[in-house]
Amino acid sequence: MSEQMLTIEIDGDIAILTMNRPAKRNAMCDALLEAIDGFFRNPPKEVKVVVLTGTAGHFCSGLDLSEHVSRDAEGTMRHSRGWHEVMQRIQFGGLPVISAMFGAVIGGGLELASATHVRIAEPSTIFQLPEGRRGIFVGGGASVGVGRILGADRMTEMMLTGRKYSAEEGLALGLTHYSVGEGEALPLAMDLARKIASNAPLSNYIMIQALARIQDMPRNDGLFTESLCAAITQTSPDAVEGLAAFLEKRAPQFR
Repeated sequence: MSEQMLTIEIDGDIAILTMNRPAKRNAMCDALLEAIDGFFRNPPKEVKVVVLTGTAGHFCSGLDLSEHVSRDAEGTMRHSRGWHEVMQRIQFGGLPVISAMFGAVIGGGLELASATHVRIAEPSTIFQLPEGRRGIFVGGGASVGVGRILGADRMTEMMLTGRKYSAEEGLALGLTHYSVGEGEALPLAMDLARKIASNAPLSNYIMIQALARIQDMPRNDGLFTESLCAAITQTSPDAVEGLAAFLEKRAPQFR
């Protein structure tokens, strides 16, 4: 069942993960989350970049409330922490992840997208956190992931009112990095994925691991961490190759 809910295509060094629950607008259930987690726990060794998308006109419409399981406080907390582990694995697993979005990017779908590193939205995209209208609170990481993008003030208003943001509004707010035409999200995602895959792997890895963490640090700690990251990358074989390629006016051949 999990395999049917998530299709995985390998195109050279790029993996395309497609959430495949068309009848549910790709709503998230435990089986789909486990399938996504399973990929990021053990991605194919040749994969350098991941593209995450949906099907049938929607990215992910949030938690599948029709499969809601009644839990006590402890069970709810453990379930929420399980979501956090998956989101952390996506964000800090070491692979750059690009979201190609359209249609519903709602609730848990927005939590999922905010864990990815590059986000592309088509005109049909709708960003929403409707938890306040359901009598609940976010539990999959939005208070941190989305909150850092929007700020607490705007996210509070978004949750209180249940308002929807369009692709263009999302671009202005940072919910997406690119606003493109209909049918253009996946092609752009693949183009960007190829560019990112051609970077030095160590540089990609350090950027993913360091920048979000530096944001959490006091200024002087962040600057010190930056120096450590610079020392690691700039003394690597790929840095030597990158400089040589620049001086010789050719494309670098990284590991």
